[in-house]
Amino acid sequence: MNYQLRKVTKNRGHFPNDQAAVKLLWLAICNIEDKRASEWAKVMKGTRSSGGRLLEGAKTTGWNQALQVLVLTYPERLEGHLG
Repeated sequence: MNYQLRKVTKNRGHFPNDQAAVKLLWLAICNIEDKRASEWAKVMKGTRSSGGRLLEGAKTTGWNQALQVLVLTYPERLEGHLG
């Protein structure tokens, strides 16, 4: 970030007053943060925190573990259905 701010002020030359320098630095910081946010959004776009939707014909995993929990929780409901 320091390099980018130095580059902005170096290319600009001299400033008519302090307010102009502060404004230029503020706009540069906003631009840098926007670029970082968009890069981070691109990185995070491919990752999902939740699982995908269930689709007909799609392979699902973890059924044995889920079935074991259901049998322990509701044994009377699943007695006749399991072989």
